[in-house]
Amino acid sequence: MRATVITHRRPDDTAGALAALLDAARESACTLRFDPEETRKHGLRPAEGLELEAPMGHDVDLCVVLGGDGSILTALRHYAGTTVPTFAVNFGELGFLATIEPEEAAGGFRRAFAGEFERLMLPTIGLGSHDGAPQAINDVSVHRKPGARVAQLAYAVGAQEIGRVRCDGVVVSTPAGSTGYNLANGGPVMAWGVEGMAVSFIAPHSLTARALVAAPGDVLTVSNRSREEPVEGAIDGRPMRAVAPGASVDLRFQLDRACLAQVPGSSFYGRLREKFGRLTGL
Repeated sequence: MRATVITHRRPDDTAGALAALLDAARESACTLRFDPEETRKHGLRPAEGLELEAPMGHDVDLCVVLGGDGSILTALRHYAGTTVPTFAVNFGELGFLATIEPEEAAGGFRRAFAGEFERLMLPTIGLGSHDGAPQAINDVSVHRKPGARVAQLAYAVGAQEIGRVRCDGVVVSTPAGSTGYNLANGGPVMAWGVEGMAVSFIAPHSLTARALVAAPGDVLTVSNRSREEPVEGAIDGRPMRAVAPGASVDLRFQLDRACLAQVPGSSFYGRLREKFGRLTGL
């Protein structure tokens, strides 16, 4: 087996888990691949079973992530469209997409290298229709620039405009992303396995703007109706190109694009209770 390793930006936090990962890989005869940044970050030296300074190619069997949801999303986006599963240890605050917690790392890695996990295929949101178009695992947002005027956004399905809203922005999310930015906007939580895109608004200046769920076959178009002000776009919280006045962004639901490793028997509802109960004290 060969596995790519991705870690978050604080190497001291993941040092113990990384040592457990190296031990489990040696026991399982698994080769670990580290790109130049990861090699430098952890001060790794050449050794048997390590591929250092290596690009994040798709010719691996697994991607192991030691980090929070941002690092996990990076891995899922990189391997979207392949069958490479992402096995993640939560070193973030919430870690909704994580497979296991840090205290489970040693045993979890051994099970991962033995293939003892379930594969959950997640949908993405694609921008445009061409091959190689950017894909979001969680969400795509279109929002006003800091200090700029309130955005004037229209949203449509095909040629049918649904409405126009003065707001700070709009968020279009997958089911996996519905517990993130969309939830903060009061949008609907969608269980994993639901097919569709949740549309919610950031600080709408309207009493009638309501969240909705677009069908999986719909092409959702978000347009900037401002005459002067461009708006910004983001994919999973990472900046993308600006949307000029009069310009639009086409969004498409894409089924079964990213592969997430899960502990056998895991469920969306158990994860929802565990992760959000932790924040609310339930």
